Amino acid sequence: MKILLRIAVVAVTGALIAGCCNCRAYQKKARRPLAGTEWQLIQLGGETVRPEKGTFTLTLLAEGNRLSAVGACNRLSGIYKTDDKRSLKLGPIASTMMACPGMEREHAFAQALEATTHYDMDGPMLLLLSNGELKAVFQAKP
Repeated sequence: MKILLRIAVVAVTGALIAGCCNCRAYQKKARRPLAGTEWQLIQLGGETVRPEKGTFTLTLLAEGNRLSAVGACNRLSGIYKTDDKRSLKLGPIASTMMACPGMEREHAFAQALEATTHYDMDGPMLLLLSNGELKAVFQAKP
């Protein structure tokens, strides 16, 4: 009886380990580069965002460490700094000054970008963090 129990535990453990390897392989394969990818905002301050096409995007350009973003209707630009320890500083950020619906979310979007201290990646997702607190989640656009 004990031998069967041990075999079952080893089999389940092996299956879990093998399953995790597949997840890691998918995450690595689906991961996009931080710079040069257009990122679509999908969560801001813990709330799901369903923006219209072409709004709430972020692109970090490799040349010149420049950033380009679009809010509800305004274009944002600035600089960024990053390192191999996943620290990320965005800004200062400049914005056009058009008034449109959704300005509260656009303001929160700009604040989240400027508050960013670190980032993490999970497959095609980019997570922006401020001292460990999740500020925004982006998904790589195809």
